[in-house]
Amino acid sequence: MEEREYYDEKQETKKHILTCPHCRQEGEYEIGWIVRMKKKALPPRADERDRAKFAKAQSYMVRKDDLLACKNVRCRKRFEIAGIQTVAFL
Repeated sequence: MEEREYYDEKQETKKHILTCPHCRQEGEYEIGWIVRMKKKALPPRADERDRAKFAKAQSYMVRKDDLLACKNVRCRKRFEIAGIQTVAFL
């Protein structure tokens, strides 16, 4: 079985306050996340190895966006998200 079969996957956006490194203006940005919630039970075709992996699995979020555009009209430069983790366990 693939690891994807252990999780229900959905897209979410969360708001974070970030500062543009170019113009130093702070703003509230929406960042896209992929949320993977652990299923309640495995499919019936799972073997012992799959059951052991499933027991250790836990729900987590993966950041989808790496670059954001500055909200300042004069700047509008793209910058990399630095202060937020790429993977967060729930």
